[in-house]
Amino acid sequence: MGCSSCSNGNGTPAGCKNNGSCGVSGCNKLEVFDWLAGMQLPQGQRIFDVVEVRFKNDRKGYFRASGSLELHTGDLVKVESSPGYDIGIVSVVGELVKLQLKRKDIKDNHELKRITGRPSQEEIDRWHKA
Repeated sequence: MGCSSCSNGNGTPAGCKNNGSCGVSGCNKLEVFDWLAGMQLPQGQRIFDVVEVRFKNDRKGYFRASGSLELHTGDLVKVESSPGYDIGIVSVVGELVKLQLKRKDIKDNHELKRITGRPSQEEIDRWHKA
């Protein structure tokens, strides 16, 4: 399927006018295409413990995940915030996060806030209403 299926006739994508590509799931300006998805890590190497989290009000942040929490793109997570906590959606995991941090000149040994776990259903309901 090519971009002609979602274009407006003159070759540019229809919709949000963001001129993104058809290879992503929508016109969200914070959307990230994980071109490293599905690649295996070399034997003995652990998955990178920093993940990128997207929030409702058009911002992103980088958070350290505990080793016991297996996260995937699209998972809802509860993260440390000031004050209290915030709920967001995991947008990138794994080696692509290293590239994002490098691009934004953030050191991976930098003190990052932590993912505290997954939100409860009650917290998710409040998050949807907010």
